[in-house]
Amino acid sequence: MSAATTAMPYQYAVLRCVPRVDREEFVNVGVIVYCEEAGFLEAAWSVDRERLAALAPALDLDAVCEGLDFVRAVCAGEESVGAVASEPAGVRFGFLKAPRSTVLQPGPVHGGVTTDPGRQLEHLLERFVG
Repeated sequence: MSAATTAMPYQYAVLRCVPRVDREEFVNVGVIVYCEEAGFLEAAWSVDRERLAALAPALDLDAVCEGLDFVRAVCAGEESVGAVASEPAGVRFGFLKAPRSTVLQPGPVHGGVTTDPGRQLEHLLERFVG
């Protein structure tokens, strides 16, 4: 097998918007993929504003999008997110996958193998977020 077709292990977490934790209702809004072997840590997201507004009319959708952009910036290691930006990708993924009691929460971490982490991210976003 060539390096371009070697399957590499990766981990991912689906990001959920949980407007009311007490009701345990959520809408999937994004995905984070981490592939150590490829040096890959990225997030992709898509917010269905109509669906979320129907679930929680008072929800600040712009704040949800800002939270998702923060996740993207942590993945990219942007200095604007603070000290976590200077950490290795594995530490940043650990920071992002940690359980939270906020409106934006990571789901359980799952794994798989892929030859193309970027394409896998696109596939997972299509599969879980739509």
